[in-house]
Amino acid sequence: MRVLIAAGGTAGHINPALAIAGALRAADPRTEIHFAGRQEGMEYRLVTRAGYPFHHIEVTGFQRKPSLKNLERNLVTVYNLARSGPRCRAILNEVDPDLVIGCGGYVSGPVVRAAAKRGIKTAIHEQNAFPGVTNKLLAPEVDLIFAAGEAAAQRLGQPEKTVVAGNPVRPEVFDWARRRAEARANLDAGDRTVVLSFGGSLGARRINEVVADLCAWEQKTGQNILHLHATGQYGVELFQQLEREKGFAPGAGLVVREYIDNMPELLAAADLVISRAGALTLAELEAAGRAAILIPSPNVAENHQYYNALELAKVDAAVVIEEKDLTGEKLVAEAARLLAEPGRLARMGSNARTLSVDDSLARIVRRLHNLVREP
Repeated sequence: MRVLIAAGGTAGHINPALAIAGALRAADPRTEIHFAGRQEGMEYRLVTRAGYPFHHIEVTGFQRKPSLKNLERNLVTVYNLARSGPRCRAILNEVDPDLVIGCGGYVSGPVVRAAAKRGIKTAIHEQNAFPGVTNKLLAPEVDLIFAAGEAAAQRLGQPEKTVVAGNPVRPEVFDWARRRAEARANLDAGDRTVVLSFGGSLGARRINEVVADLCAWEQKTGQNILHLHATGQYGVELFQQLEREKGFAPGAGLVVREYIDNMPELLAAADLVISRAGALTLAELEAAGRAAILIPSPNVAENHQYYNALELAKVDAAVVIEEKDLTGEKLVAEAARLLAEPGRLARMGSNARTLSVDDSLARIVRRLHNLVREP
């Protein structure tokens, strides 16, 4: 079987695509998998590092905010769109796939649509509770839809061909969740509450600012907490400045890093996670069974992180604070309230666990194989 996967833009689209690719190959090592995406996008680096053939297609999105710069960008988008048809046909001719999968991002639109018009079997995967524009447009045209949850399935409006399959989660997350005692021992956590906070690989300025207030409160009030915080690439100097301004410092109760490269282990050790609400982050919180304070990014299409976060809030697995309402005082107040109630974080973590789809990849692979076998 030859498979072409189109995904791009963010890790939230690309990592599920890579997980699906790996599961397809694990189920049948004879499966030949190719990727299509932007050469200047994150997908090129991640896909080629994973060893899959990569086919370049340049697709960009329209900018809605009026400005001279965005007008220039939109002209480039129109040019790319005009070229995308011939490029898609060339990629399909070269790969000759039995199956084409779109995992989100602008690039998946023309590739999946071109495959559907040729009568090639097609499927899409929607990671978010509020589907992106590309997948909403593709939903009527494809043969099979995978949705992360019921909310996304309803919004896509194609119930007869939609499978609620969750978001694929790295096996290491489940493995470390079973080894929580070991993860905590590795941190020398003892009986302390472990707080884990991060804003992404580049860093989110507002999260760094309010987490600094939380760290200052923890140290000034002598909380029995081990706090692990990742500043992100652009937050290193900012956080150091905030340490000086607010009078706190890394030490026995606070570990500050630029990146977290052992996230599954730290999720296993944590009692409370403070983060954005990207679809994959939430899937890992659910898999690990962790309570969270979620701060959705306001800078994403359709405000989808907010809708992602609401799914956890509905079952009392998370507290959601929109960035427009976010202050250091509010974050401190919410954290203090959660910490003050015995057993609250454990109950929230158990609630998060009920949302996890542990066999997501198995569901996806099984249905894809069935799709290709259909006449």
